[in-house]
Amino acid sequence: MKAFVVTHYGPDGLKAADVPAPSVGPRDVLVDIRAASINPLDKMVRNGEFKQLIKYKRPFTLGHDLAGVVLKVGADVRGFQAGDEVYARPRDRRIGAFAEQIAIDAADVALKPSSLSFDEAAAVPLVALAAWQALVEVAEVRPGQKVLIHAGAGGLGSTVIQLAKHLGAHVATTAHTNDVERVRALGADEVIDFTQQDFTQVVSGYDVVLDSLGPASLEKSLTVLKPGGLAISVVGPPDPAFADQLGQPLLKPVMGLLSRKIRRRARKLGVRYSFFFMRASGSQLATLATLYDAGTMRPVLDRAFPFDRTLDAMAYVEQGKAAGKIVVTR
Repeated sequence: MKAFVVTHYGPDGLKAADVPAPSVGPRDVLVDIRAASINPLDKMVRNGEFKQLIKYKRPFTLGHDLAGVVLKVGADVRGFQAGDEVYARPRDRRIGAFAEQIAIDAADVALKPSSLSFDEAAAVPLVALAAWQALVEVAEVRPGQKVLIHAGAGGLGSTVIQLAKHLGAHVATTAHTNDVERVRALGADEVIDFTQQDFTQVVSGYDVVLDSLGPASLEKSLTVLKPGGLAISVVGPPDPAFADQLGQPLLKPVMGLLSRKIRRRARKLGVRYSFFFMRASGSQLATLATLYDAGTMRPVLDRAFPFDRTLDAMAYVEQGKAAGKIVVTR
C-alpha cells in the first residue's frame, strides 16, 4: 500500500513509499483511512526530536490523526465492526496515519462524530485529546477561572478555546491581527493582538496559561499567573513527570536538568510549571464526540490536500501560517 515514511531523521526524511499492508492483532481495528491531519508533532517526530524517548524503527509511517472506515476487527475486539466510521489518534509507537490503511489498538479508537465529515473528524483527535487532558486532567479548570491560551487561531489553540469556554472559564488568547475576529467567534472573551500588544501588559492574575510557542513565551507567561497558577507547555522543556508518563523513570534526572531553569523561575514567582504530552484514549474521544455532535465544539480547518501531496501539506504546516488544521484526503 502507499504511505509516507520516515527513512531518516531530518527535514528531508519523509518519503513516499510502498509498504506492506498492516497485520491485525487480536486487540486491533484495521481502518481504511479516508483522511488524516498534520500536526506540529509530525515535524518533531520526523526531525528526530523525540528519538531518544520514543524509539521508532526506521522506516516508519508518519501521521498521528485519522478518520476512516473499519475494515476488520481482531478476535478480542468488542464494540466495533466492519463498516463503522471511526476516528483516532493511535498511540505512540503505533502511529501511521499517512497511509491507505492502519491497524490501531481498539482502545485508541472511537466512533466518528456523526455530524462531522471525514476531513473534519481527522482534524480532531490529537488537538481535542490534548485540550481535554490539559484542561480537565492537568489544570482541573473550574467555572470562573481565567485561562490564557497562546496562538488561539491554530489547530490546538482554537480547540482549547472552545473547551475552556465549555468548562466555564474566562478565556483570553493571543492572535495575529488577521485572526482576531476568528478567535472571538470561537468564544474568546479577550483577544490580544500580538502584533500590537505585549500580552504581559494586558492580562494578569490568571489561573492557567497554555503555551505552544516556546521558551520565550513560556517564561513571560509565568509572570501573568496568580500565586499558585499553572503554566502548561506542549513544546517543552520536559519535566520529571514526563519520564513517568513514558514509563522510563530513569530519565527523571535528565528531564529535571532540561527543565531546571523554568521550574526554578516558576518557584521564584510562586507559580507552577508542567510539561504536557498527550496520550491516546478512545474513551475520551467518545466523550468528545458528544461535544462535537451537540455543536459545543467544532473543528477549525484551514485547507485540505490530496493524499499524494502529503509532503506539500507538511511544508505548508511548517510555514506556520495555517489558520486551523491541515488535512490530507483520499
